[in-house]
Amino acid sequence: MPQFVLPISQIAQLLDVPEDALRTLMAERHPTGDSALVALTVTEAARRIGIGRTKLYEYVSSGEIASVKIGSLRRIPAEAVNDFLARRLSATDFGAAA
Repeated sequence: MPQFVLPISQIAQLLDVPEDALRTLMAERHPTGDSALVALTVTEAARRIGIGRTKLYEYVSSGEIASVKIGSLRRIPAEAVNDFLARRLSATDFGAAA
């Protein structure tokens, strides 16, 4: 099972779901690609976060998530995905009702 940087127990508590169930779901949804990649395509990063490519491009354009340009390719550092999620978690997005 992959190790997660974010506090899974806190996420489970905020979502009001059992931690074991959340860990199982995350393990099932973990991309089958190479987890050792240090730079992800926008599609790979969006899949890891669980959002669409268009929304991730919005975050890249606004600077909310770090990215690098390598030639004509756009790549998202893997740690930038975790940093982005950690910032969103600390911003108490879970408390805001839509």
